[in-house]
Amino acid sequence: MNTMRTTILLAALTALFMVVGQALGGQSGMMIALVVAIGMNFFAYWYSDKMVLSMSGAEEIGPDQAPELFEVVEELARRGGLPMPKVYIMHDPNPNAFATGRDPQHAAVAATTGLLQILNRDELAGVMAHELGHVMNRDILIGTLSATIAGAITMLANMAQWAMIFGGRDDEEGGGGGLSAILMMILAPLAATLIQMAISRSREYGADAAGARLCGDPLWLASALYKLTEEAQRTPPMQSVERNPSTAHLFIVNPLSGASLASLFSTHPPMEERIRRLQGMTGAQ
Repeated sequence: MNTMRTTILLAALTALFMVVGQALGGQSGMMIALVVAIGMNFFAYWYSDKMVLSMSGAEEIGPDQAPELFEVVEELARRGGLPMPKVYIMHDPNPNAFATGRDPQHAAVAATTGLLQILNRDELAGVMAHELGHVMNRDILIGTLSATIAGAITMLANMAQWAMIFGGRDDEEGGGGGLSAILMMILAPLAATLIQMAISRSREYGADAAGARLCGDPLWLASALYKLTEEAQRTPPMQSVERNPSTAHLFIVNPLSGASLASLFSTHPPMEERIRRLQGMTGAQ
């Protein structure tokens, strides 16, 4: 059911991209949008992991730089029957983590220095198990594709705005009039954001459940999520994500919390519900 729902939502995003292209450029605009969407998805499939790691300022490490983190990831990967992912560190006080990569053979996990400072080993295992849960569920590619298409829709809307400012266009090819273009500029990015939220939220619950099973104790992850949420309210938001908010959905907790209007459209489900579900996996109240 989760896979079917995600497939439908991704199809809705692609269709929305084409509708925006048609409204702003007629039939030729729709076809151009379709070609662009295919090209962007191809690029995202092969290169999105490198882009995200670069935008986040993540540095690859070995067992000598952060031995506990490296050992935890190595143990969890072995337990889950996964290839050992590359391990990265982000020098940021905001406690957070994410995973990226198109498949388990090309996966990477990254954690901030802030996360390593506040979590004990069990909680760290819970967080890394959550990230490896994304890897096992192939969520990373899906999230990247949704972010790519959503970003492209916003880009099209911005281009249309500038086109109208500098002379607009005619309606010879079946595109909408000025009113429809204005509505698309306003509504399309909002619709894309809402669809991306729906994709990401369902995947977060799945990764929580998979991570809890992988680490062996759901309360490790529940405790970590509580700590991360509390500490995130006391530390500045991640500057790398402030500059590139389209990557926010990749992180285990919202790195924009309380610091940006983007937090109003959070791609993360309510933390209280995530913790409640994890506690329910052990019968705890």
